[in-house]
Parts: sequence; C-alpha cells; structure tokens
Amino acid sequence: MTIGGVSIILILGICNLLLILFQLLSGLRVIKVKFGVHKKTGIALVVFATVHGLLGFFAS
Repeated sequence: MTIGGVSIILILGICNLLLILFQLLSGLRVIKVKFGVHKKTGIALVVFATVHGLLGFFAS
C-alpha cells in the first residue's frame, strides 16, 4: 500500500516519531501547550501507532 510511491507504513512511522517528539517536548515543558492539546496528541499517537503496527503486522 503506497501513497504517491511512499509506503503508508513509512508515513505512519514518521507521524509517530513526530508525535512522540511533541509529547516529549511538551511533557518536559520545552514547548508550552495546554494540557488538552497534550492529551489529544497522546490519543492521536495511540491511534497512529496502533494502525502503524497493524499494517506492519499484516504486510509481512
């Protein structure tokens, strides 16, 4: 499965990396965000990571 010749699994992996970095930086208060934003991005991270893992599992 690809989008524009790039694997969906790779795209989700990059999104996961960016979400993890955001969670880390906002949790350490390097980036100042409201708790609601931190909470919503955490939920998005769980969803993206689950889809990423399932696609990786079924692709192999």
